Amino acid sequence: MTVGLIDSRIKIMEKLNPAELKVRLFNLLNQEALKRGKFLLSSGKESNYYLDGRVITLSPQGAYLVASIILDMLKGEILDAIGGPTLGADPIVGALAALSYINRQPIKTFIVRKQAKEHGTLQRVEGPALKNGDRVILVDDVATSGKAILEAKQALDKIGVIAEKAIVIVDRNQGAADNLAKVGVKLVSIFKIADFGL
Repeated sequence: MTVGLIDSRIKIMEKLNPAELKVRLFNLLNQEALKRGKFLLSSGKESNYYLDGRVITLSPQGAYLVASIILDMLKGEILDAIGGPTLGADPIVGALAALSYINRQPIKTFIVRKQAKEHGTLQRVEGPALKNGDRVILVDDVATSGKAILEAKQALDKIGVIAEKAIVIVDRNQGAADNLAKVGVKLVSIFKIADFGL
């Protein structure tokens, strides 16, 4: 009974076009992830709202919507892998790997640690091996200053991996696009914070 219910829900979601997927994601973000109050952001800035992307990317529907929209955005891109900084990118790349495989167009994914492991392989970039000259796209949930994406790019630069584009769910319009442009990364977002009336 439960399996049938899950199967029917998946079939309903698959019938949605990209615009409909985006509307559903917007509503989910607005209802579940957007919090108002006083918050200290990872960038060090204070804000009167907080958008908790992981509330969405760690939910079944949210993970599906985000991965579906990003995979649609990747059409026509030439890339070897997609990944991003832990922790914001973790659930996104997991969903992208699974859904791309289901769609029979598998994409390699990776995660960039804040620091290299101090044991085992001592890696900072986790996932299928990336090699010098590989082209990747970075993903994250929310961009404020772009610091996490910048740090991930720096780690990739050290191993000769090329990252010239980043996709986020929401751009807070607080400098990330300009900061990333300075190092040759174009920031693309599914939504701008202004879309939410902020």
